[in-house]
Amino acid sequence: MITMYTTSWCGDCKRSKAFLDEKGVDYDEVDIEKDARAAKFVEKVNHGNRSVPTIVFDDGSTLVEPTNEELEKKLGLS
Repeated sequence: MITMYTTSWCGDCKRSKAFLDEKGVDYDEVDIEKDARAAKFVEKVNHGNRSVPTIVFDDGSTLVEPTNEELEKKLGLS
């Protein structure tokens, strides 16, 4: 399962969620403003920055603030 770390105010988060929804890709969403452990995880992954969306894939890889094209390529979608 894909996990997407987001905030409520993030425009890139909304775009990424809309893209995944449109493509029928299941994901868990974690709001880092409501989950302190998630916020610390995002900071660790992003070397101290709270960059969102941070998306973690089943294979353990991450994409940070990806474009739709980057998501499409990572997921093998067309």
